Amino acid sequence: MASNLEFVEYICEQIAPCGGVRYRKMFGDYMVYVNDKPLLLLCDNTVYAKQLAVLHELLAENAVGVPYDGAKPHYILDAHSTEQLRAVVNILEPLTALPKRRKKKA
Repeated sequence: MASNLEFVEYICEQIAPCGGVRYRKMFGDYMVYVNDKPLLLLCDNTVYAKQLAVLHELLAENAVGVPYDGAKPHYILDAHSTEQLRAVVNILEPLTALPKRRKKKA
């Protein structure tokens, strides 16, 4: 079951003060970008963030889950905690590289 668009837009509204927010449908669900950096996965109306050491202290009490088959475990964020969502985005955004541009095939 994919995330519904209302949920995606709700999450994007919560983190809007953190930078330029957009989303893109991928692998049947959504990737949320902040300042063109892929930071959050939205799968089945659940918000996921990569399990990185910099997030451990903040998210130690959060559940862990797999957003899609074959994915590594991710932290599950509280979709209704604007404070937690923004804190995670503010930690990840400066540490995340911009995705490399793919060259178009001729």
